Amino acid sequence: MGVDEVTPELESPSDTIAPPAPDTDPHGLAEDTGETTTADSRPLLVLDRDGTLIDFVRDQETGFVGVAWHPSHLRFLAGVVSGLKKLQGAGWRFAIATNQPGPAKGQYTAESVARTNDALVVMLRDEDIDVEYVAACMHHPDGGPGGDASLVGPCECRKPKAGLFDEIFGALGAPRETSWVVGDQLSDIVAGQVLGLKTALIVDTRRCELCPNKDSAHSARPDVTAPTLDVLADLLLAASAASAETVAAD
Repeated sequence: MGVDEVTPELESPSDTIAPPAPDTDPHGLAEDTGETTTADSRPLLVLDRDGTLIDFVRDQETGFVGVAWHPSHLRFLAGVVSGLKKLQGAGWRFAIATNQPGPAKGQYTAESVARTNDALVVMLRDEDIDVEYVAACMHHPDGGPGGDASLVGPCECRKPKAGLFDEIFGALGAPRETSWVVGDQLSDIVAGQVLGLKTALIVDTRRCELCPNKDSAHSARPDVTAPTLDVLADLLLAASAASAETVAAD
């Protein structure tokens, strides 16, 4: 929906949250220990961040709309906590894959992205929801004034490319045949389908102006569409139960 292309004009908020120490690695929170990942048969839900888990930042005075770049910006969208709890209770695991081109465009720093992602993981943990991995692409093909030149140019991780998902599945050893990608844009869907993953789109179909299918360069279609994550959770659990019944019948 293009909101990550807007340059923030808000004053930097005060540090109202004490987040973990920033991790400036643009590709996740987990370090490579050199050990082989043990396969885990539980399904993995790979979630987009902005517009899927958290709301966009809105300032009524300036009209600014953009993505969260500070822990104080973080606000869960409706249905996120209850939906993830349903799925976690049924044995699902969670990871996050997010495009964050702000550092390449000179809008905010890589440390800001890492600190905000870390704070989001802590917020979810406070709700007893465990996110096992966060992968963030901070690249942008064109960059912007004052941006980090090392992050400007083509990459293999910016969605709709599938590099973030390759990284996550390689790190966690999750089964691709039962795992899903969830996002609010068709770039999320395309990236998931590159790896043969099932995909779900979060969009309120009652509001046509929000529909990412409108005027999109991508022709991909998700397997499931839902207005909120709690509704999606019910759909995924029903699909999993139906699949299990089919396997049992065979």
